[in-house]
Amino acid sequence: MIKIGDHIPDATLKESTEFGEACPVAPKEVSVAAASKGKRIVIFALPGAYTPTCSAQHVPGYVKHLDELKAKKVDEVWCIAVNDGFVMAAWGKELGAIGKVRMLGDGSADFTKKVGLELDLTKGGMGIRSQRYSMFVDDGVVKQLNVEAPSKFEVSNAETMLKQLG
Repeated sequence: MIKIGDHIPDATLKESTEFGEACPVAPKEVSVAAASKGKRIVIFALPGAYTPTCSAQHVPGYVKHLDELKAKKVDEVWCIAVNDGFVMAAWGKELGAIGKVRMLGDGSADFTKKVGLELDLTKGGMGIRSQRYSMFVDDGVVKQLNVEAPSKFEVSNAETMLKQLG
């Protein structure tokens, strides 16, 4: 599992911020290494789009506290889930996150596996997903990492990250 002091691994995520008549336009590729270079980023990951805690608390909390995070010199906030870029965009639009939080799809779970935070939810019909966590990354280096215990939502929220950023 990734730890404080490690460089964030490179992987390709998918992001769509534009919408056609019925759905998001084709997602663009985002290189984690290139997109994090020289930036202070809060990343939070969750098991999946349109799931209860993720939709009701996790994403809305980061949207609500975005200005406070920016005041602490955070350049961007990323939400990563093992979903495709279309789903992440539609979900982000529904939650009012598009243009505020980068909604990044890790459809192949490549990034999730590289950070060692995958979660096997195949018994529940969801396949391989991400554990719920948050991290603060400064110029590609992990400075803070908060991994939730199974079925918990206590340390990866925006309020905890705000306290950690001082």
